[in-house]
Amino acid sequence: MTDRAIRIDTTLRAAFTPTILTVTDDSALHAGHAGAAPGGQTHYSVLMVSAAFAGVSRVERSRAVHAALAAEFATGLHALALTLRTPDEAARLG
Repeated sequence: MTDRAIRIDTTLRAAFTPTILTVTDDSALHAGHAGAAPGGQTHYSVLMVSAAFAGVSRVERSRAVHAALAAEFATGLHALALTLRTPDEAARLG
């Protein structure tokens, strides 16, 4: 796991107490695209299942994650692909 991935993981665990959290560095897939930097650590996918998302819209979930990771965006994080679910949603969707 890259340094940024570790920081993202640590930050999201502290903010949302997820039951499932996967952080994947997708930077190599975006080489040459906007926001990509030599050395990567700019594009990530996050799968997170947390009870904190109960009763919260998809937009508000995304905003909360972006707010929690504001320091990462300020230091080179360019893009996040987010899959954010409650435990009930995760159970239904498999």
